[in-house]
Amino acid sequence: MQGEKPHGVARVISKRGFCSRSVAENLVREGRVSLRGKIVRDPDTPAYENDEILVDGTPVTASELVYFAMNKPRGAVTTASDEKGRTTVMDIFREQYGKMFPGKTMPHIAPVGRLDAASEGLLLFTNDTKWADVVLCSADHLKVYRVQVAGKPSTAELEQMEKGFNVPPRVFGESEEFMHADRAALVSEGEKNCWLEITLSEGKNREIRRMLAHLGYEVMRLIRIQFDKYALGDLKPGEISPLNLR
Repeated sequence: MQGEKPHGVARVISKRGFCSRSVAENLVREGRVSLRGKIVRDPDTPAYENDEILVDGTPVTASELVYFAMNKPRGAVTTASDEKGRTTVMDIFREQYGKMFPGKTMPHIAPVGRLDAASEGLLLFTNDTKWADVVLCSADHLKVYRVQVAGKPSTAELEQMEKGFNVPPRVFGESEEFMHADRAALVSEGEKNCWLEITLSEGKNREIRRMLAHLGYEVMRLIRIQFDKYALGDLKPGEISPLNLR
């Protein structure tokens, strides 16, 4: 353990894939968790990665690390549950996992980042929190989107998106945000709309929609087709597929 940094026991339980962190915190508070042979009731009690941890007397061991891709359909929300009763990505994942692995218990798993309800396309899932943190925090991991827009932005406007500009805040009273696209290009066009391909390295809230709205264009569809080196491929809306990390 020398040199290893401890974490709260609830976090360690979650990192082992036993359950979500919030559930782990409740288990600790209920006195159902023992750490190194002693019951603990504070979720932030320091624990190490290889400590003996029991829940209701059963050892909490690290789950097999799993990685999946989903083609998130439009309308699904990226949460575990929704107070409005909307379909969540976890509802979809649970159903698809059951079809793919009949009778097998689904591991505790979570989406890597999020897509808003109106957006579609590639969403990654894992129980490997370290890998998820790397994917989300690395500036080298680009996200590529296909975006259908009402109208047609000019070449100058697409170049403006690449240079960047200040966008009004979503909430009144907050500061403007500087946003830019790493690449913004026209893919195809029709009489009343067009498709763009936009690449981002940032992760600001509704970034593409807000940039295009600032230029006077409405987003009709927004589909993420690539996240880091992982591509959407031919996954159909609502389908999941194991990821090959090699």
